[in-house]
Amino acid sequence: MTTTLITGANKGLGFETARRLLAAGHTVYLACRDAERGRLAAERLGARRVQVVQLDVTDDACVQAAVSAVAAAGGLDVLVNNAGIAHSGDPGAADVTAAVMRATFETNVVGTVRVTHAFLPLLARSAAPVVVNVSSGLASLTALTTPGTPRHAYPGVAYPASKAALNMITVQYAKAFPTMRINAVEPGFTRTDLNANTGTQTVEQGAEIIARMAMLGPDGPTGAYVDADGTLPW
Repeated sequence: MTTTLITGANKGLGFETARRLLAAGHTVYLACRDAERGRLAAERLGARRVQVVQLDVTDDACVQAAVSAVAAAGGLDVLVNNAGIAHSGDPGAADVTAAVMRATFETNVVGTVRVTHAFLPLLARSAAPVVVNVSSGLASLTALTTPGTPRHAYPGVAYPASKAALNMITVQYAKAFPTMRINAVEPGFTRTDLNANTGTQTVEQGAEIIARMAMLGPDGPTGAYVDADGTLPW
């Protein structure tokens, strides 16, 4: 049986991805910063194969405790790095501060590295290890430099910069661990708390590509940046 851990899994895309993977037969760890919210999310899912583990991606000790809990229960096959933040309004170049950049990168970039590094020994024991990094279309330098497109018009700095860094991390990890399937996915502009529910698609639509890439076999792509329709330009 495939065991999957999803960060930021108590709501939004993480929760819907958990629901889909449970339906596909996975055992799922809901990795949540707030354990009580995680417990409530698990109750809503109502599946015997769901577990809750407290995990704050910005806290080394918390991450290590989560690794110990998962290891004691048997191991890990799939890691979905879904937890992420965007500063309110995501300030443009004239207003963005070092503090905003630092906070955004601490979760979206450093947090992903912290979690991935900590779980690598468990993933290495799996017969078919998979890592899915939830990125964004705003990570594409090609898209943000193409005039006349919605992404080109996006003024914020911290969030797209953090996701572009996440894409680079994905590529480098994929090269370093060729037996693992490690990819970045763009779920699309989905209605979640991250964007104050202003997205143009549902979490059901957004989670489809995350769940699909979480179920890759050993012959699947790695080091890719994809959305539901295929490969995206870097």
